[in-house]
Amino acid sequence: MERVSQKMTGLRLDLGPLKEPLGFIKVLEWIFSIFAFATCGGYSGQTSIKVSCQDTKNETLEAAFGYPFRLNTVVFKELDSKKCNNTWTPTHLVGDFSSSAQFFVTFAVFVFLYCMAALVLYVGYLHLYRGTGKLPMIDFVITMVVTLLWLISTSAWAKALTDIKISTGSEIMSDILFCHMPPNSCLFGAVSSMGSLNVSVVIGFLNLILWAGNAWFVYKETHLHSPPDALAPGGTPAPAGM
Repeated sequence: MERVSQKMTGLRLDLGPLKEPLGFIKVLEWIFSIFAFATCGGYSGQTSIKVSCQDTKNETLEAAFGYPFRLNTVVFKELDSKKCNNTWTPTHLVGDFSSSAQFFVTFAVFVFLYCMAALVLYVGYLHLYRGTGKLPMIDFVITMVVTLLWLISTSAWAKALTDIKISTGSEIMSDILFCHMPPNSCLFGAVSSMGSLNVSVVIGFLNLILWAGNAWFVYKETHLHSPPDALAPGGTPAPAGM
């Protein structure tokens, strides 16, 4: 029993599984999870408006925002109290999109960690992985759950990103009281590019496709695809299915 235990638990480093779909796709999932949380969690930008009144012309006021996108805590730069008869009041952006953003980023980090653990198992303990029926089944269940969560988290984040663009775009002037008090006037200035956030959504859906595709290769490792006790005619074990 001791020899069998050592055989089952000993490290056997083999890079071969990385050349198989099971390991190769897992590497891609690991890489794409990094891009997912980096492109979203590392974002920072700003939006601006230009205000005018009797004694001020096109004064630029900026508001800096970024992950986790609690826009309702972001305040525009104060206008000098000596200008515009002190009619400017502290003005916030609108909306709190932190739940969707943090869910997406946190989930991507957990996927990154799981992929690392799975790759260690594939490369160093493949004999243990394929020698028992439980590990492939656990891997398959986790794969299906992760696929579903990629769909949920990316869809929620895509909707939140659309709302963020609205809340930081030209529509913000309709919520600023100063802009509706004659003779004051406001013009929308500019908003930082959100290209990396668009990329994060695309990568989220690419992760969904990767995990959904990889589910088949993980399924093939389970006893659902190749029952270990299946017997071929004549009483000999049937070969594993392809």
